[in-house]
Amino acid sequence: MNPTILRAALVLGLLSAIGPFAIDMYLPALPAIGASLGADTAGVQASLMAFMAAIAVCQLFYGPVSDMVGRKPPLYFGLALFTAGGIACALAPSIEWLVVARFVQGIGACAAMALPRAIVRDGYTGADAAQLQSLLMLVFSVSPILAPLGGSLIVQFGDWRVIFYAVAGIGLLGILLVAFFLKETRPASARLESSVGSAIKGYGVLLRDRNFLGLSMIGAFGMASFMAYLANSSFILIDHYGLNPTQYSIMFSINAVSFIGVSQLTGVLTRRYGLNAVVRTAVNGFILVMVALAAVFALGVDRLDVLAALLFVGYGFLGLVIPTTAVLALEEHGAIAGTASALMGTLQLVTAAVVMGIVGSFFDGTARPMVLGIAACAIIAFALTRLTIKRSRAPLAAAAE
Repeated sequence: MNPTILRAALVLGLLSAIGPFAIDMYLPALPAIGASLGADTAGVQASLMAFMAAIAVCQLFYGPVSDMVGRKPPLYFGLALFTAGGIACALAPSIEWLVVARFVQGIGACAAMALPRAIVRDGYTGADAAQLQSLLMLVFSVSPILAPLGGSLIVQFGDWRVIFYAVAGIGLLGILLVAFFLKETRPASARLESSVGSAIKGYGVLLRDRNFLGLSMIGAFGMASFMAYLANSSFILIDHYGLNPTQYSIMFSINAVSFIGVSQLTGVLTRRYGLNAVVRTAVNGFILVMVALAAVFALGVDRLDVLAALLFVGYGFLGLVIPTTAVLALEEHGAIAGTASALMGTLQLVTAAVVMGIVGSFFDGTARPMVLGIAACAIIAFALTRLTIKRSRAPLAAAAE
């Protein structure tokens, strides 16, 4: 394996994981936060949605700014704000304070989540980019494995507020990572024609590109299916199925193992079959499994083992969908990679937030609304794939047909 690609994957994966770590680490503590601050389920989930909303909106600013000034300065600013937001969360006296602090923290976190995709595009395309994206996801995916376990341990031996102090410390580590291990990939010569006007023009180009939008939204509904699980899993697995926080963390991590393992096949599969074929096959498997899951629960089956097994398989297919659609969407937009990455991230997270809100509004204490929402996302992703992939203009994608 190319050592340069491996190092880039390690650094960018760790940066990308900072935001999700701030989400996953406090999931086991959601019921405890509600009890401590006198908030209901909707109020506690609002702190999660505020974080997601901030990430979604603010990427639109970080992307063009990184095209104009380089990738590292926005990363420094975002990580510093993320750290300050974590401390504010730890000091929250009410659920309203926590929601606002999480929004501020999300404004900072989105820099580390949006810009690694642009950094990948700065140096790689095609199968190499797909391999790097999958390796990045390997490192990135330590978050859903380790973060809930870490959060559950803190909840057992300390107050939930300690989780946010720990998250603030992670933000400081991110600053050191950028300072000492990340090279600037957007040289001054590439920034000469980047400006506010070019950013607005770039967004106009992207919003008229049906190929870019279609591929971004396939990934968006795939991501939204996982976010629906993320937002509801602690209440379902702990309150409904009776797991303790540690058992919940292990259960939550199982899906990440599937996602990670299958995603590592991306480079091999895309070199052999092409990006388009991999996307189509993965989406087909994703819809079959998730619709089967919804049908089983709609018929009255309410079993944890069935839920765990089918989610494990379904999210394995999703591990192929996310990196391949990202590579295809950015393939033709290297000159505005930061702007394109930002718009992709915004579309995906806004979609996820809407899906989370809809699924949450139907929450009845069981897994049924969640699995129906996941199946709906899979169906939409399948429809978008049928409409988009055949029109893909990316050279590597066309060669794969």
